[in-house]
Amino acid sequence: MVDILYPLHVALQVSDLAKADAFYSQTIGLKKVDRQLSFAGSWYQVGDFQLHLIVSKWAKNPVREDKWGRHPHITFAIRNLAAVKQSLIDSGMPFQMSSSGRAALFVKDPDGNVVELLEIESQ
Repeated sequence: MVDILYPLHVALQVSDLAKADAFYSQTIGLKKVDRQLSFAGSWYQVGDFQLHLIVSKWAKNPVREDKWGRHPHITFAIRNLAAVKQSLIDSGMPFQMSSSGRAALFVKDPDGNVVELLEIESQ
């Protein structure tokens, strides 16, 4: 059996790197880090975890409009859901609140990749 320790990164396909970078860096506030690869993309650091955006012509991810959270998605822990929600409203970015009753919402990046933002209690 493989002794898996922890996740290192997840890679998502995007069609327009400028739009994706604006979403991940400005809309949800991830920190972009340097990468030394020959193909187009961006890397973002979140603690010990990385999000890799890779440019691809097959990037569009159709999502059912009624339940975004039932699609493949990445979840980030956040501290203030109300502030994030207001920021998305102010920017005109559509989102869906979690139907489970948790303090969470789902938002899509420009290519339809679903991102969950889940409020955690301050420690």
